Amino acid sequence: MMKRRVFLAAALALPLAITLPGAAAPAGLTVLLPPWGTLPKDMTDKFAAEAKVTLDAQTLGWDEILTKVVTSMVAGAPPADATEVDWSWVGRFGAAKWYAPLEDQIDPAVIADIPTASIFRYDGRLLGVTYSNDFRVLIYNKAQLAKAKIAVAPKTPDELIADAKAVKAAKIVEYPIGLPMSATEGASTAWYLLTKVFGGDLFDKDLKPQFTDPNSAGYKALDFEITALKDGLIDPASTGLKDVDIQELFKAGKITFDVAGWAGNLSVYSDPTKSQVAADVAAALMPSAIGKARTLGLPEAVGIPTKAANAKAAAAFIAWLAKPENEIASYEQLGNMPARLSVLKQLNDAGKLKEGDVLLQQAALVEPLFAQGTPGWYPAFSTAVSTNINQAAKGQISVAQAIAEIAKAAADAKEN
Repeated sequence: MMKRRVFLAAALALPLAITLPGAAAPAGLTVLLPPWGTLPKDMTDKFAAEAKVTLDAQTLGWDEILTKVVTSMVAGAPPADATEVDWSWVGRFGAAKWYAPLEDQIDPAVIADIPTASIFRYDGRLLGVTYSNDFRVLIYNKAQLAKAKIAVAPKTPDELIADAKAVKAAKIVEYPIGLPMSATEGASTAWYLLTKVFGGDLFDKDLKPQFTDPNSAGYKALDFEITALKDGLIDPASTGLKDVDIQELFKAGKITFDVAGWAGNLSVYSDPTKSQVAADVAAALMPSAIGKARTLGLPEAVGIPTKAANAKAAAAFIAWLAKPENEIASYEQLGNMPARLSVLKQLNDAGKLKEGDVLLQQAALVEPLFAQGTPGWYPAFSTAVSTNINQAAKGQISVAQAIAEIAKAAADAKEN
């Protein structure tokens, strides 16, 4: 969610003249995406060669996009012609009928090549086309582990803590574990991921919370985070950091483990023009308390709000993004893991997928947060999760209190 990355968005979000083949020049096309979806100039130049419409590429933070979409659609004025549609927004947007179905506007063969397409369906209608195949994998600095005399990546949560303590004791970095703990979506999704690491799920098939018992995986996951923070393994400043800030710390060599690492970021982390630790980046399957490396899939898509002024151009833009060459360019330059299975295999076969064997193994184990589909009340629940994690991290409430408040928020969200 991402569903998540900091780039020089201001330099990338440039107005462009674009052509749509066979179409009269319509009014400008507006596209609203987060920084990691903002097109670099070499991609927009290619798009400009094929089109004939002015593109207004707008960039906002993930949380800010959600706010803008909600306020705009409630007011009856679309925020843009094409926008970010996160996996977590599908239930809410679908129930409100805010986004136009896309299954008749995108080549069915392309959709069939995108395994995560099902996550963006509501009542059978496709509300977004995946542009970032976001799933989580353990990313670490192998040189820092070697300095601490650690030969292999941790395979369990206990080993992760032990390795972090060894790195800290050797004075290699002060805070080895990177996890966001601000009141933002990144803190929520990190907890969801750690719940799977500890072998459990947040909800059962009836959407009843499964994290309230101290022996449950969700409870252990939050306790893991708060204990690591108190033990000095996580930077206290993390209470004010988003996931994108954690990624900057990793690129600067200031943390050893990007615990909730986005698989696509391996391409950015290993790029010497963007990362100070390019030669030292490695990935491993997510640690597990149960012997199975589970992980979370949090893909992101582009959709078209209903009443969009330039829906035809927006559909052409979405189709263009899904072309193999553009998915590859987005991966190499922005770190967005290709959504199309054929493209992912193509990259790995060509040796261009950093830590490709690990990624393909982990990708086969990707699970959605909600097996039943993301409910419409998810955004309210997630806000409560991040708020209570942040308060617990600041020492304002205990883990037990945070868990109780999150469970209450889940019940309240389902009722409203």
